[in-house]
Amino acid sequence: MISGSIVALVTPFKNGKVDEKKLTELVDFQIHNGTNGIVPCGTTGESPTLSYEEHNRVIEICIKAAERRVPVIAGTGSNSTAEAVELTRHAAEAGADAVLIVSPYYNKPTQKGLYAHFKTIATAVDIPIILYNIPGRAACNIEPATIAQLAQDCKTIIGVKEASRSLAQMQDIKRLCPEEFLLLSGDDALHLPVLSIGGKGVISVAANIVPQDIVQIITAYADGHVKKAQDMSYRLLPLVQALFLETNPIPVKTAMGLMGLCSDELRLPLSPMSDSNKDKLKNVLKDFNLIKS
Repeated sequence: MISGSIVALVTPFKNGKVDEKKLTELVDFQIHNGTNGIVPCGTTGESPTLSYEEHNRVIEICIKAAERRVPVIAGTGSNSTAEAVELTRHAAEAGADAVLIVSPYYNKPTQKGLYAHFKTIATAVDIPIILYNIPGRAACNIEPATIAQLAQDCKTIIGVKEASRSLAQMQDIKRLCPEEFLLLSGDDALHLPVLSIGGKGVISVAANIVPQDIVQIITAYADGHVKKAQDMSYRLLPLVQALFLETNPIPVKTAMGLMGLCSDELRLPLSPMSDSNKDKLKNVLKDFNLIKS
């Protein structure tokens, strides 16, 4: 079952190439700390700058490293429907448990185009699909009625990662879609509100550096300890905010570099964090005892 704390995994680089050894270590680190699922090649994984071969290789490595201990939900979206089909087909053949498919970016398709895009992929490849709605990056919003139609017409479309930041929209999705249709938060700052309206978990950036904390918050809420979950979430909020001082994944990769989890190397057009924001991030990491003073 796909639920709980699911990490939107970074892609570690070393001298311009994917650091395959470190990627394997990061998967083990996540599973050891209780993470319920792994998402490689999402926004946080810098998928737009991975070559086709690198994209497939990162997914293969994560599947092998996970060893079926937790689900691997491979990011296979593209603004080209044909390419998304090929990436999804590869993920299915490689043994991914599901795929996460972002709405086509830059093209700005209509709702009719979005429906046709996702239905084409769902028809071509038999693997569970989670839609990824992030209008701030994709420049288009998958409206609740479109999501509901896809859920009705495509048996393999099982849920949506919602990063629209609109709780009203998310409630419409819950109202219009089948009860078993998964709603996952795509925003660390909104995981508790999303759980309160029927969400089943979060695909988390913060879990890259504090996996146990995100697991504990989601678990506490699921066990009925709402006040405990709230208290933990409020305590974590300054760290979550610091991870979005600049465009994701710049801050989280910077944090991971400071913590020794992996290199902070990014690929252009993403650039290193500004000195002033890096200082702010360092102070928060010190407050949470994630780095030494």
